[in-house]
Amino acid sequence: MNAGRPWLLVAAWSSVAGSLLHVAAIVGGPDWYRFLGAGERIARAVERGSSMPTIVTIGIAAIIAGWAIVAFCAAGVVKPLTLIRVALVAISVVLVARGVLGFTPVFLPIPSMMFKLTSAAICLLMGACFAMGTWRAWPQLSLKEKF
Repeated sequence: MNAGRPWLLVAAWSSVAGSLLHVAAIVGGPDWYRFLGAGERIARAVERGSSMPTIVTIGIAAIIAGWAIVAFCAAGVVKPLTLIRVALVAISVVLVARGVLGFTPVFLPIPSMMFKLTSAAICLLMGACFAMGTWRAWPQLSLKEKF
């Protein structure tokens, strides 16, 4: 039995939600970018027809969707991936670091303090779910990973 499964499922579904929110910003346009905290500069770039916010947002959504796939694999929902342990540890580190650094005085030039703190808390919670799930599932994860 995979003891990390509940944690990994929360990590997976929260990643799905995060990815879909990024896609919603693209579909919803400038008002959605503003509502989700991207800032006025990004929203105005969308209004001007710049493709850069869309490209960046698609990239972020794709990365977060990839994290969901890794978590679903580790939870046993889909076929396991090669190097699943490495991927889980890397995702955990990235999310926890992003969460912790988001609470420091100097981080990304995020226009909204509320967005900065909210996104930091979300990343920290997601990172904790990935980390706890990884730790609890470690014995069940393949030791014979291919390189």
